[in-house]
Amino acid sequence: MRPERPDLNSLAPEVRAYIEHLEAELQRLERTPRSRSQPTLEPSEPPTTVNVITGTVQGRIKRTPRHLYVRQRRGGMGVFGMESSEGDWPAFLILADEADRFVVITDRGRSFSLPVAELPESPLHSRGDALSRWLPLQEDERPQLLLPVTGKAVLYLVSARGWVRRLGGNIIANLKPGTMLHVRPDELPVAACWGSGGEHLFVATAQGKAIRFGERQVPVKGGCLALRLDPEDKVVAVTTVPEEGGVFLMGKDGKGTIRLMQGFRANKAPGAGGKQAMKTSGLVGAAQVAEGDDVFAISHLGKVIRFAAAEVPAKEGVVQGVNCMSLRRDEVSTLAVSPAS
Repeated sequence: MRPERPDLNSLAPEVRAYIEHLEAELQRLERTPRSRSQPTLEPSEPPTTVNVITGTVQGRIKRTPRHLYVRQRRGGMGVFGMESSEGDWPAFLILADEADRFVVITDRGRSFSLPVAELPESPLHSRGDALSRWLPLQEDERPQLLLPVTGKAVLYLVSARGWVRRLGGNIIANLKPGTMLHVRPDELPVAACWGSGGEHLFVATAQGKAIRFGERQVPVKGGCLALRLDPEDKVVAVTTVPEEGGVFLMGKDGKGTIRLMQGFRANKAPGAGGKQAMKTSGLVGAAQVAEGDDVFAISHLGKVIRFAAAEVPAKEGVVQGVNCMSLRRDEVSTLAVSPAS
């Protein structure tokens, strides 16, 4: 039995206003229909041949079918997708069909192509196997970059200091084991993306700065400087994006945003200073997104979250982003976007 409401006129105005606010909120909640359950997870997709490939800094690797990663709400904690250990945390995440191949570029600039199907299918929380099981790695040679082979016409490689180089897709399709792939003679690629040649390149740095310019402006021979960097900054991601598209950006703190290109003007040529794309001191990735896409992100502790990109508000201006992954004494390592198709 609810007690009678006492006379509030003798109370201080601010106390009375606070009580009346609480009463109004209680009435609103009482009018809201209640559901018996509020699930935080959405049903899994049907079985698919698309795999999530994850790898560690020391060179352990595994693949798990994408449908085993249940889609969560944005801001969830994720699931343990790969066993990690001190000094050997997950640092790579790509998606590829089991009928395709992927490329490994090492910290010595050597590149290898490997069929996805050669990796044994692994459960969600497993350690994976050493890359040296399949690749003739030298002592202390470690992976520097993983990328799926998509069949697109052009591959762009970007170094930490902001130089970009373009390669024909046929070079990757006919890759000989151990082929040296440098951006410049003394600079290894730290980010890569595939393109058609007719869109824009979006190159992003750890400080949340970025530049956008036409794919065709990258010379066929020799490459060029994509953007000028502060000495303490470095490139962390590159992606193609259409004129009216959007790019998902995520920081190591788990916050992310979709930056619309309508609010991020393209440069007439590469080589200029970057503009602020997102307020962050630790950007870990950037990828083109479209309606229906899913975002995958992996943390240092091996947790993987999958959520719909549509849950992230798209913005034309610079923002700090919204909480995309809940972290406890952990940080995001990298991300990948899975197209709706």
